[in-house]
Amino acid sequence: MKTKYKFTFFTFFLLALFSCQTEDKMAPPNIIFIMTDDHSAQALSAYGSRINETPNLDRIAQNGIRFDRAYCTNSICAPSRAVILTGKYSHKNGVLNNSQTFDGTQQTLPKLMKEGGYETAMIGKWHLKSHPTGFDYWNVLPGQGDYYNPKFIEMGEYKTHEGYVTDLTTDFALDWLTDRTGEKPFFLMLQHKAPHRNWMPSPKHLTLYDDRDIPEPETLFDDYETRTVASKDQEMSISDHLHLSYDLKVKNAPPRGADWMNHWLDNKLESMTDKQRTDFLDAYEPKNEVFLEANLEGKELVRWKYQRYIKDYLRCIASVDENIGRVLDYLEGEGLSENTLVIYTSDQGFYLGEHGWFDKRFMYEESYRMPLMVQYPKKIKAGASTDALVMNVDFAATMLDFAGLSTPEDMQGESFRSIAETAQESENWREATYYHYFEFPGVHAVKRHYGVRTKRYKLMHFYHDIDAWEMYDLKADPKELNNVYGKAEYADVQKDLEVKLVEAQKKYDDLPEDFMPNLSRKKAEHKALEATYNFIQMPDPKYDNNFETQMSDGMKWIFNPYVSSPLDTWLGFNENDCEVVLDLGKPTDFEQIGLNCYQNSDSWIYYPTAIEFSISDNGKDFELVEKMEIENEGYKGGIQLFQTSKKAQKTRFVKVKTSKMALIPNGRPGAGKKSWVFVDEVMVN
Repeated sequence: MKTKYKFTFFTFFLLALFSCQTEDKMAPPNIIFIMTDDHSAQALSAYGSRINETPNLDRIAQNGIRFDRAYCTNSICAPSRAVILTGKYSHKNGVLNNSQTFDGTQQTLPKLMKEGGYETAMIGKWHLKSHPTGFDYWNVLPGQGDYYNPKFIEMGEYKTHEGYVTDLTTDFALDWLTDRTGEKPFFLMLQHKAPHRNWMPSPKHLTLYDDRDIPEPETLFDDYETRTVASKDQEMSISDHLHLSYDLKVKNAPPRGADWMNHWLDNKLESMTDKQRTDFLDAYEPKNEVFLEANLEGKELVRWKYQRYIKDYLRCIASVDENIGRVLDYLEGEGLSENTLVIYTSDQGFYLGEHGWFDKRFMYEESYRMPLMVQYPKKIKAGASTDALVMNVDFAATMLDFAGLSTPEDMQGESFRSIAETAQESENWREATYYHYFEFPGVHAVKRHYGVRTKRYKLMHFYHDIDAWEMYDLKADPKELNNVYGKAEYADVQKDLEVKLVEAQKKYDDLPEDFMPNLSRKKAEHKALEATYNFIQMPDPKYDNNFETQMSDGMKWIFNPYVSSPLDTWLGFNENDCEVVLDLGKPTDFEQIGLNCYQNSDSWIYYPTAIEFSISDNGKDFELVEKMEIENEGYKGGIQLFQTSKKAQKTRFVKVKTSKMALIPNGRPGAGKKSWVFVDEVMVN
C-alpha cells in the first residue's frame, strides 16, 4: 500500500506539472492593450483622485495590480507610442518628436505577436504618420483625429462616421472582437483620442460638473522660485496659453493669436449635425455670456480658465470610463475575462493645473508618471499594488513574456511579468528610470532635458540652449518645489545620481556627445580662409549636420532643383539669433563682409529683419561696420547674399549677427512666434 500511495502521488504531481506546462504553452492569454492620450493618474479614482470618479477603470485595478511608479521615456504622444511598439528608446526607434514619421518596416510588437500565432488589430488613435504595420486589421484616426463625426482610416480607406470618437472607437473594437473566428488568441491595441487637447465632451456629458467647483491644485500659482529658467520659459501655462475659443469653447471671445485658433470652434460647429450643434451651444453659451460679462482679470481669470479646462478634461474621461466598462462587460459576458490580459495606461501623464500648467513634456512627476493597471485573473492576484520602477519601454517585453514569446535581444525594455504576478520585484530590478525629451524648439517651448529617477530622488539636466540642473528629494518635497541641486547636504545623493545617470546613458546607448552640441562643439576651421570661427549662438542640432563645413567652404550656396530640400545644406536657427565670430588669424585687408540667407515662408523660414556686421582687433571690443534692416515684404522666398557696401578696412576678427527674427504671420501654425533663420556662411572678400 505504501509503494502504491507513493506512485499515485507522484503520478498526480506529474499530471499537475504537465497540466501547468500545457496550459502555459497551449493556451496563451488574449491581450487587450488599452491606451488613452494624456490621461493623468491624478484623474483616476484608483490612484486616489480628488477631482473625479472612474468606476470602470478602477475595476482593472480591483481585479488585478496597480503600478504606482510607472514612467514614460519621453513625455509626448508620438514618441511614447513608438517606444511602446518597439521596446526601444526614441533615439533608437527614430521618433524623437511629434514631427517625425515612424518607420513601420522595423521590428515591432504587433509583428512579433502575429508571428507568434496571434490575431492582431489596432483601433483608434495611431498618431505616427505612417500607416500601421503588423496588424491583421487596423482602423485608425488620421493625425490627432476629431472628437465629433471623425474620419477613420480603415485598412487604407478613409471613412467619415457620425458620432462621438470615444464611442465609435469602442464600437469598432467590439465589432472586431465579435466578428473574429476565435481560432487564435487575439492581441488588440485599443487606443483612444481622449482626453487629448482640446477636450470636447460627448453630448451626454456636456453639463457634467456644472453643479460644483473642482478643487484647485496647491501649485496652481507656482512661482518657480528655486527652479531653473526652463520652468519659467515654457508656453503651457493656464494663465497665458489656454486659448479662449480653441481650448475653452468661448465662441465670441476677443480674437487672440493665430486666425485658425480663433475660428477653429466655428469650423468644428459647422461639421456637427444640427442636434450636436444645438446641444453643444445650449450647454456652453449661457455660461460663456456670464463669463464675458464678468470681465475677469488676474487670478480670478486663471481660476475661471482652470475650472473650464479641468471640467472639459474630466468630461472626456467620463466617456472613456464608460466605454472601457463596455469592453470589460463584453469580456465577462463572453467568458473571456479569465484568460485575457488587460492593460490600461496612457501615453504619458498630464498637468491638471499643477505648477499652473496644462500639457506634458517635463520630467516633473505629473507628466512623467503614467497610470498603469493590469488584470489577468488566471495569473494576477486581485487588488495588488507595487511601487516597482517600470517604464513604457518595458511594455513590449512584458506582453511578449505573458504570451510565451521570446524578447529580441535588441529590445531595451525588460519584462515586469513577475512583478505583476507577485507584486514583488527581484533583487536585480532597476534602481532608476531614465528619461530624455528632445522636442525643442517646438510647441510649448519646453527645453530639452534628460534625467534619472530613483524611488526617492530625481536628477534632471536641461541642455541645448541652456546648461541647467535640478534635483529633488521626492519624499521631503513630493510637489518638486525645492531644487536641491548643489546643496551641501545632498552632495552624496547628487554624486550617486550622477553616477546612475551615466550608467543609464551607457546602458541605453544615449551618450551626451550625441545630443549636446551647444556645450561641446563651438569652434571650427574656416577652410576657405585658413581661419577659425566661433558660434556665440549655436545652430539647432536638427540642422547642423554640416556644422564644420557649411560656414567655411567659401562657396555661395546655389539652389539645385534636383535636391529635395535645401535645408539639409544650411544651418538653421530658431528662437535664438545667429551670432558668429570669425578669427582671420592676423590683421587682414578686406572690402566686404557677407552672409548668405535662405527664405521659404511655407516652411516658416524668413530672412532676419536685421543683420549687424562688426570688426575687432582683439576679439572683444567690436566696432559696428554696418547694420542692415531687411523688409520681408510679402514673405517672398529665395536665396540672398546680404553684404556690406565696399569699404576697404583691416581687421582680425569679424562678427556677424542676425537679429529681430520675423514673426510667423496670422493664419499660419505658430502665428506670432519667431520664425526660423537659415544661413550658409560668413563671407569676407
